[in-house]
Amino acid sequence: QLQLVESGGALVQPGGFLQLSCAASGSSIDTYTITWFRQAPGKEREAVQCISSSDSPFTYDDSARGRFTIARNNAGKTVYLNMYRLRPQDTAVYYCAAGRPASGCSGWAAHYDYWGQGTQVTVAA
Repeated sequence: QLQLVESGGALVQPGGFLQLSCAASGSSIDTYTITWFRQAPGKEREAVQCISSSDSPFTYDDSARGRFTIARNNAGKTVYLNMYRLRPQDTAVYYCAAGRPASGCSGWAAHYDYWGQGTQVTVAA
């Protein structure tokens, strides 16, 4: 069974950079759509960025557009979320999720069958 593990979360200053990793085990993820979600304290979980099984990226969060990028490694076992020019409002627990939505990318959590445990990102001076 597919298992996902996120890593890379940390405390970083505003304007800084972080790379989050979503590592798969138990199965390859090259046939799955992978989406990064985040959940800030007191807020609902929201989709941030997606990469489809055909490696097409899509950004859901307007504040992330132009600052975040998503990519898979060649072995298809890890998906990265590169976060540039981080802001305090990016503070959240970040989750990666794997699924096979018919549309390729989907921002609905219900479309994803496998989730990691989350990694904390804190942006503060």
